[in-house]
Amino acid sequence: MKVILKEDVKKLGQKGDLVNVAEGYARNFLFPRNLAVEASGGNLKSWKQEQKVQEKRQEREEDDAKKLAGKLEGKSVKLAVKVGEGGRLFGSVTSKDLAAAISKQLKLKVDRKKIELGDPLKTLGSHRVRVKLYPGVEAEVTAELVAED
Repeated sequence: MKVILKEDVKKLGQKGDLVNVAEGYARNFLFPRNLAVEASGGNLKSWKQEQKVQEKRQEREEDDAKKLAGKLEGKSVKLAVKVGEGGRLFGSVTSKDLAAAISKQLKLKVDRKKIELGDPLKTLGSHRVRVKLYPGVEAEVTAELVAED
């Protein structure tokens, strides 16, 4: 029996998947718990429509990410940081600081969670930072850490 999942079901599939299950499993487990609906005429038609809408949304998000990557690629951001003896920073520069600097200097909005640092930046100079905007879409930004006056 083919069913459309309304929720994620362990070892079966994700929400919105069209899966084939045993009739008893569907009737006795999935339907009473409102985890799935039968893939019949109307349900199947609305499922196909929802799939088209999701595809368009994903294409639009990927296009937006590619445009943003084009604007970000090769750009440089300067951050003034407090420095102690020997050129060591007080604290460190995190992805949150970089996201704020990109927003302020380049006028582009980047989510801090998409900035991949590995470890926080703790030394002066230029650092290459990768920004993952969408699966398969990345950009590289240079973060220049300079001593604060």
